[in-house]
Amino acid sequence: TTLSESALNAARSQAREIYGAEYVPDVPRRYERKVKNAQEAHEAIRPSGDSFRTPGQLASELSRDELAMYDLIWKRTVASQMADARGQTVTVRLGATAADGSPFTDAEFSTSGTVITFRGFLAAYEEGRDEDDGGAKDGEAKECRLPQLRQGDALDVLSLEPDGHATSPPARFTEPTLVRALEERGIGRPSTYASILGTIIDRGYVFKRGSALVPAWLAFATIGLLEKHFGSLVDYDFTAEMEEDLDRIAGGQEHRVAWLRRFYFGEGVDAPGLHELVSGFGDIDAREVNSIQIGNDIVLRVGRYGPYVQRGADGDESSERASVPEDMAPDELTVEKAEELLAAPSGDRDLGTHPESGLRVVAKAGRYGPYVTEELPEDAPKSAKPRTGSLLATMSLDTVTLDDALRLLSLPRVVGTDPADGAEITAQNGRYGPYLKKGSDSRSLDSEEQMFDITLEQALAIYAQPKQRGRRASAPLRELGPDPSSGNPVVVKEGRFGAYVTDGDTNATLRKADAVETLTIERAVELLAEKRAKGPAPKKSTAKRSANKTAKKTAQKTAKKATKK
Repeated sequence: TTLSESALNAARSQAREIYGAEYVPDVPRRYERKVKNAQEAHEAIRPSGDSFRTPGQLASELSRDELAMYDLIWKRTVASQMADARGQTVTVRLGATAADGSPFTDAEFSTSGTVITFRGFLAAYEEGRDEDDGGAKDGEAKECRLPQLRQGDALDVLSLEPDGHATSPPARFTEPTLVRALEERGIGRPSTYASILGTIIDRGYVFKRGSALVPAWLAFATIGLLEKHFGSLVDYDFTAEMEEDLDRIAGGQEHRVAWLRRFYFGEGVDAPGLHELVSGFGDIDAREVNSIQIGNDIVLRVGRYGPYVQRGADGDESSERASVPEDMAPDELTVEKAEELLAAPSGDRDLGTHPESGLRVVAKAGRYGPYVTEELPEDAPKSAKPRTGSLLATMSLDTVTLDDALRLLSLPRVVGTDPADGAEITAQNGRYGPYLKKGSDSRSLDSEEQMFDITLEQALAIYAQPKQRGRRASAPLRELGPDPSSGNPVVVKEGRFGAYVTDGDTNATLRKADAVETLTIERAVELLAEKRAKGPAPKKSTAKRSANKTAKKTAQKTAKKATKK
């Protein structure tokens, strides 16, 4: 918002030269920031030099986009030093009586007309625009002349269109409007706004819908705790006053130790300090603070795994609980919506209690597939992690039992110790299937059931074999018959990216509509023929591969150096 003296003089001189002396105020216009102690170290973007060149003078030197950008900057700079626009707005009210005898007999209509009597700064924005081109652009006053009217004139109704209007709620904060609100309240500094916005987003207090910042339930629970127990600190006036106090300390008008002493120990009963406020931590009922009444005895709480609605006490057989979708805004959670969430199947199945840990075992549908897990109590430390296990390919979320879940939660299973080197061998289920692990050496297993019954001798026999490079060949899921073209047998296999058919020479991935169980030889032959018709994927040349490797290594070295610096 700051312009140098030379820029102010250049803008005023050019406005006076082009539009006339009456368009330039007697005193340069300066735009001060509301934020106190703000460091205006940078000048506003403006045309360069002590005298400006008009967009018309640069038309032959700049490209179309460059000229449009310069035109915008030039207009904004010159207009900022021009006088205000002046005009007249006339409002006319028309009274009428309904002729059909309806209960709404009296009606009133109104219209307004505006006439600009002095263009002022608008002249700069209208530079180069035809006067009869219709409407005004954003930020400009649109002229609308009314006909000559006198009080008591009779008007004929030519047409009547009923229309409704409903007020809209205030728009949600965006990052710029939130910064503006902080500035208006005297909170923060320009250098701190980016970190403030980053903090509330990274900690999950808000989430974004487009550019709008939507508060999360976590923010409601946090604010409820702060306002109830630290009301004197979470206050706009306190924050703004503290900013002023810090300014006085920085300017030498306030002693920092004396200020800190007052802040920490307070100034009597009416102004308690931080020490007194935090001494009551033990009296805080976290569950009460974290409970938000929705209605119909439904309570919303923010748990370890996100917000959920609950009706009834914990441990009660009639208690109902349902997770709240992460992308649901708090104002969308009405009583009706909460009832709908409680009535809908949650997708979570309560399988029972773990006989050893005593924790509740549930089956869930997760982002990476169905799995079983233990549910930790609400008062468990944050460092505690529940045991989880992905369902096997032969299991289903609807039919998995507690015994199945206990087997999955027992993984990784210790098979034994290698007598040769004393290393422990475990059987695990990974992203690409079941495998054995000994230190950093892993070997694939043929089936998922092997994880539960493989013996130490069998594991040692697998490790005694040479390690295969690449992925281990999987057993066929189905044999379909010979391919008419190649004569080779066609089989269905499970690959890294899903099921596929192959005749040994050509592989073709199954489509979404193709099921392994119902796939026919005719459909498999059709998929293989399509793949052969496309031909092999083009390979990069040796020179190109070498160039790509060199570029990748250079980028990695540059990134490492930047990280070290």
